[in-house]
Amino acid sequence: MERIIITGGVPLQGEVCVSGSKNAALAIMAGAVLASEPVILHKLPLITDIYTMMAMLRRLGTVVEFIDPRSMLIDASRISHLEAPHNLVTRMRASFSVTGPLVARFGFAKVPLPGGCDIGARPVDFHIKGLRLLGARVEMDGDFVTAEAGRLKGNTIYLDYPSAGATQHLMTAAVLAEGTTVIENAAEEPEVVDLANFLITLGARIEGHGTRRITIEGVSRLRGGEYTIIPDRLEAGTYAVAAAMTRGKVRIVNANPEHMTPVLRKLQEAGVQIETDEAGVQIHLQTRPKAVNIKTMPHPGFPTDMQQPMTALLCVADGVSIVTETVYERRFRYVQELRKMGADIEQENRTAVVRGVEKLYGATVEATDLRAGAALVIAGLGAEGETTIEEIHHIDRGYEDLVAKLQSLGAQILRQSDKPVAVSVEEVPVCSA
Repeated sequence: MERIIITGGVPLQGEVCVSGSKNAALAIMAGAVLASEPVILHKLPLITDIYTMMAMLRRLGTVVEFIDPRSMLIDASRISHLEAPHNLVTRMRASFSVTGPLVARFGFAKVPLPGGCDIGARPVDFHIKGLRLLGARVEMDGDFVTAEAGRLKGNTIYLDYPSAGATQHLMTAAVLAEGTTVIENAAEEPEVVDLANFLITLGARIEGHGTRRITIEGVSRLRGGEYTIIPDRLEAGTYAVAAAMTRGKVRIVNANPEHMTPVLRKLQEAGVQIETDEAGVQIHLQTRPKAVNIKTMPHPGFPTDMQQPMTALLCVADGVSIVTETVYERRFRYVQELRKMGADIEQENRTAVVRGVEKLYGATVEATDLRAGAALVIAGLGAEGETTIEEIHHIDRGYEDLVAKLQSLGAQILRQSDKPVAVSVEEVPVCSA
């Protein structure tokens, strides 16, 4: 078992570089299945979710290999299997997104229902409804979804909720469909835009990405190409909140301020000094943060993935903050862990009342999911004494070299293992309840 140990109270100082976006990279890797020629992706994050997707694509018969530390070759020209492996799809929700590309290009896919962090209901109903509207025959048999089609046909798809995952998935299915597809009430997240720009690089015809209405003119094939992944706005946001928590001064390099606007606005409201330029963002706070209210919403609202890290900061804010989670009902599972550190939080259903305390205190806590793990790291950085965080495999799913990057900023943090264990890409940990 591995754990992170933090001795808190040290203001973070210096520069930290943000990796490529996890949520964009995973969708783009799945989208690369559509290309009949090799694709090269740059600035991928080195995290376990990427290794899981690599392993799954290889099991389909795709050639996937790193050609330098953060650049990957994906050659799906000779895919030989159209059934995704159960043990990999059930580990990570994004793996389900190969269904649309496989059906669009080969006419068939058999994929297990997805897994991932236990943060609440995330059904694939929107995905299945959309595939059926495109002409696929979709059946659910136990834990598997089977989809078949000759050539998919363009159609108008209205999403009852602007799901980023469903929008990305249905875009990849529609680019090879015959005719025009319109996705109404589409997600506007930067990662959706990045996937669309990648597909356009390969020859797709897409308009309206970044708005609530995306129009796709189907093409007969996609060629190969090269593409660079956008920076991870959630990783950047995490370091911004960590800097504020420790009352430090940190420059976050390779961050896109436009993608971070909702988080930066709330940090400013809390009293954080923020400077932005083309190279990144600088965060500076010397005093106790002020209480603010946050409510998660689809982009351009406050991102659900930043709710937990931000709540950790609000635990030591001056005043009372109201945190409302509208996206995932189980995002508050980590509250009991923050309480172990002295946080004063009352939570009922999807709302938490956070009464700021002067300081948190070190304790042994458990990461209940990916972003909860980030929140506990932030809490530990600002707490008095030593904090031990267990179940850190959740953190590894979305943060590249988190400990090393924080150490470079002066944090007293280390990763401890009972014994060294070699983990292959076929054996990455499951993100479970």
